[in-house]
Amino acid sequence: EDPGVQDEPEETTDDDTAAPSAPASTPRPGADVPSPYEGQPGGTAFGTLVHEILEYVDTAADDLDAEVRARCAQAATVRVPGVEPVALATALGLSLRTPLGPIAGGLTLADVDPRDRLPELEFELPHAGGDETEGVRPATLRDLANVLRAHLPADDPFARYPDLLTALADESETGTGTGGVPLRGYLTGSIDAVLRVPTPGPDGAPGEAPGTGRRRYLVVDYKTNRVGPPGVPLAVGDYHPDAMRDAMLASHYQLQLVLYLVALHRYLRWRVRDYDPDRDLAGGAYLFVRGMAGPDTPRGPDGTPYGVVAWSPPPGLVVALSALLDGGRA
Repeated sequence: EDPGVQDEPEETTDDDTAAPSAPASTPRPGADVPSPYEGQPGGTAFGTLVHEILEYVDTAADDLDAEVRARCAQAATVRVPGVEPVALATALGLSLRTPLGPIAGGLTLADVDPRDRLPELEFELPHAGGDETEGVRPATLRDLANVLRAHLPADDPFARYPDLLTALADESETGTGTGGVPLRGYLTGSIDAVLRVPTPGPDGAPGEAPGTGRRRYLVVDYKTNRVGPPGVPLAVGDYHPDAMRDAMLASHYQLQLVLYLVALHRYLRWRVRDYDPDRDLAGGAYLFVRGMAGPDTPRGPDGTPYGVVAWSPPPGLVVALSALLDGGRA
């Protein structure tokens, strides 16, 4: 993907990623807290700008706020009319200091040393052998849905996604016969960031596994989507867990995430000694920055702050998807 082009569409009257949830019987936490990005523009250019600043900001700087202000001043007003650099820097500072939840050991983006962050990891993911396709059966969207369905437990927040993917496969297969549209060639992309994060200890607390010095690897994707009723000022409470889940499903971000995990899996198995995907792949964190308001951001039942969608793949899923996209080869 090109950052912003597919994630943050230009604002229209129906700009929201997902339909707003029904009003809660009691006010949600953060419902009265304005989004730190309220007043900033939307659209693809703004999304690209946020991606660029987060890609290059140096979290090891002695004065992180000054570093962010400098990055915003350099880039903000050049390409995106209406951006106020100081206000944007303040909002990004809060996003950088919002905990990523248990999946990252409670770390924030600001806590991650640049040596533990690999920004914009580019990949070319071959499907069905890439150029060498003789004798290799290409997968289809329906095959992907079936693998997801076989691995996702009933209580997974995205357990219904395979049905949505099957419906998408039904649309793509119209007029193509029962075999479906084959996935061939190469999928190219760029993961916003891969973070090296602590491995949870025996009691679930963050910390490296005793005696191993191991860390886990986490896919991070930045989203600047508006999530909430159109025409109403955004609040942090609009980015509650149910809204985040629905936004992910509505835009098929779950498919994007598992493909990113397959690409990262193939990279790590070349580069990490004694690599074990079920142990070393932490999963993904999708960061809807407009809902990230710093350390005091409300948290969901699992301890993950609003605006952050954290998900760990079930055992065996990433390996099974990788093998499927490779034409079923080991």
